[in-house]
Amino acid sequence: MNIALIIAGGKGHRMRQEIPKQFLNVNDKPIIIYTMECFQKHPEIGAIEVVCLEGWHDILWAYAKQFGIDKLKWVISGGETAQESLRNGVFHLREECGPEDIIVIHDGIRPLVEDFVLTDVLVQCKKHGNAVTAMPYNEQIFVTEDGETSTQYVPRDTLRRVSTPQAYRYEKLLWAYEKAFDEGIGIQASTYTNTLMVELGERLYFAAGSDKNIKLTTKDDLELFKAYMKMNKDSWLK
Repeated sequence: MNIALIIAGGKGHRMRQEIPKQFLNVNDKPIIIYTMECFQKHPEIGAIEVVCLEGWHDILWAYAKQFGIDKLKWVISGGETAQESLRNGVFHLREECGPEDIIVIHDGIRPLVEDFVLTDVLVQCKKHGNAVTAMPYNEQIFVTEDGETSTQYVPRDTLRRVSTPQAYRYEKLLWAYEKAFDEGIGIQASTYTNTLMVELGERLYFAAGSDKNIKLTTKDDLELFKAYMKMNKDSWLK
């Protein structure tokens, strides 16, 4: 089975709103529901688990019922960091998953996952054991030692921008989080599953990405999301 593990445990301080940003309404629908709908409508996703901010579980269940998200099977509490939340989600699935099941990890505040992106992540994961959404990096990157000058640049054809969704076979994912937290590897505040895997010596495989797959971190991101919602070419949106 393919299971979506959606991380929605953040408090969203940078959005400067009174409620967590994943629960903000856009056109009378919470952002987290837009995100969940991407997985709800995809035929290869069998179930959804959400790692949710403490105190918001019942609200999330109510929204899921209101908007017909019947693939939602589990809502659990997050941790103090993204890695702790991911670990909680992975460990909770011990009794639910087999070794070959695929877990698709996704940020709850990335509400524009196109079908072809999710499909390719699953295809590549079935082929290689993992898959990470990636895009070419189109800007020039220079290296500086003093913050003001540079004599070295990084060839952009060697770079990729990675995000979620990213997928892993459950057996490898469980091994990674057990080892990482037992040995303190790859669990710094700024890390995620993909960086954790690399620090554990794993090779990652890239899957298709999309510029529409934005992360809603600031109020400007929220306005961009609203603009995408108003676009004429929106037949892929529910």
